[in-house]
Amino acid sequence: MVFDSDRADGNALALEFVQFAVESGALRFGEFKTKAGRMSPYFFNAGLFDDGAKLGRLAQFYAKALICSGIEFDMIFGPAYKGIPLGAAVAIELARLGRNVPFAYNRKEAKDHGEGGTLVGAPLKGRVLIVDDVMSAGTAVRESIAIIRSAGAIPHAVVIALDRQEKATENGVDVDHSAVQYVRNQLGLEVCAIARLADLLHYLSARPGGEIADHHARVLAYRQRYGVE
Repeated sequence: MVFDSDRADGNALALEFVQFAVESGALRFGEFKTKAGRMSPYFFNAGLFDDGAKLGRLAQFYAKALICSGIEFDMIFGPAYKGIPLGAAVAIELARLGRNVPFAYNRKEAKDHGEGGTLVGAPLKGRVLIVDDVMSAGTAVRESIAIIRSAGAIPHAVVIALDRQEKATENGVDVDHSAVQYVRNQLGLEVCAIARLADLLHYLSARPGGEIADHHARVLAYRQRYGVE
């Protein structure tokens, strides 16, 4: 599930999250080159929620979005590297809300001492929820799926902070689906996003005038060029 935030009044949680991301400096406006080589008028980086208070509030948004989505899962997996603190924070917040689930993450390189291997935390089993910040091409999700399946568990769903709602690229060529649509329709995983590009546009449109109006125009033009339904 992805929140239906294209309706007239937007989605309260999504819009609150966008405002929080802007105020925290994790969502910025300007000119930023994406992995696909596009010049984006905005940039989102969950790594910039860089203190305890911001990370704690971010986890609250993830947890609320998951609860609203109705997605069922048995444990959380945080892919290295950004998914590790995100997954841990979400697990802590869910436990605070009375939903205590196991948590695991992976290393980029296997340890050859101690417990060894690439996996840390609870054993991967049951329906696994992958926690990440954004999806650009779905590559990180595919890697996580392979890790989860090799452990005998079920990759069941993904939760992200922001769905950019733009065309993915394959071999440098734009395709007609986004990374989120690919993960949902081709890989068969449920997807929950706290907010989408539509919510960002709704947030900007509600603050007309001056620099904000310029940001809205540029983000809207970007969506018209690269966006997906």
